[in-house]
Amino acid sequence: MTIRPLRREDREPIERLLRETDVFSEEEIGVAMELVGVYLDDPNQKDYELFSSVDDGGVLSGYVCLGPTPATQGTFDLYWIAVTPSEQARGVGTKLLGFVEGLLRSRGGRLLVAETSSTPKYDKTRAFYEKKGFAQNARIKDYYKPGDDLVIYGKIL
Repeated sequence: MTIRPLRREDREPIERLLRETDVFSEEEIGVAMELVGVYLDDPNQKDYELFSSVDDGGVLSGYVCLGPTPATQGTFDLYWIAVTPSEQARGVGTKLLGFVEGLLRSRGGRLLVAETSSTPKYDKTRAFYEKKGFAQNARIKDYYKPGDDLVIYGKIL
């Protein structure tokens, strides 16, 4: 597996991956694809970096989107990390996260923040973060909608 900067040809496989996971809403997929577009269409933007994991044949298995948190020193947001269903639980997400952490450490990053939903469809996401050393730092009740809290995780790098 290779992790490399996102390319134009990754756009459709990423959208397909997001749909196949059967976790993300249409609105969430729209936001994710908007960030893909920003990254690909504006090489001067500094808010988002996206990386793809691909196999030896160039087939996309996952991707990650991150960026510096405005008005902070060394804090970064993990906006998206997703793995195609056929590759889940096979180490792709772990490798993507390890890549991000190493990259951020090399840049003086000190804190990585990830936000997610409290709903059952995000149970695996929360378990992944906790297994990878993230601590739940905050929870805002009914943030997304009634019964759907915002869960904020942080990991000291």
